Amino acid sequence: MAWVKIPKENHPLFRASLPRDPRISTVNMFGGVAAKVNGQMFAGLFARGAVVKLSMSDQEVALALDGASMFDPMGNGRVMRDTVFLPESVMDEQDELRGWLRKALDYTASLPAKGARATKKVSKKPAKKAAVPPATKKKAGSKPAKRDARKRSPSKITAPSRRGSRRSRRIASVRRRSRGCLRSTSAARRRHRATLPRDRT
Repeated sequence: MAWVKIPKENHPLFRASLPRDPRISTVNMFGGVAAKVNGQMFAGLFARGAVVKLSMSDQEVALALDGASMFDPMGNGRVMRDTVFLPESVMDEQDELRGWLRKALDYTASLPAKGARATKKVSKKPAKKAAVPPATKKKAGSKPAKRDARKRSPSKITAPSRRGSRRSRRIASVRRRSRGCLRSTSAARRRHRATLPRDRT
């Protein structure tokens, strides 16, 4: 459907033809005015005509009008469900326009409100527990697992370093030498005393 600018004089004509119902709300759409009930659009302006959402029986009557067709706003074959485009001639007859708007309101008001979804009952089932593998039993006579060799060998911890071992050897040799010197000096003193003359008093 070719895009045609909506005439400005159609705006007040459309608003004046709407039924007096507190459930109706109007919004700007397609460069014109659209009317909603229960959150769903039931009528609006498009090009030089009007669009209405009708029941199947009313659709057949509306499509019999010269210039009427299923509403295809983009012209790509995707029509809006249950929506009929009324020709320009309907806008010239306000009483006829009011009749179509009333039929559109009654049909759309009978539909479920937009956004209301039927809540499905969900059966809550207990969550399945994860299967635990059975504990493995130790066989009789089985050898215990070998421990880490690094933990078992204390060579890195207890073994003295080469430098420390050399130092301890040196200290031990010095001590032995000092002991030998002391012994030799004490023996020499005893020998020297034995050679001294004794005091005869």
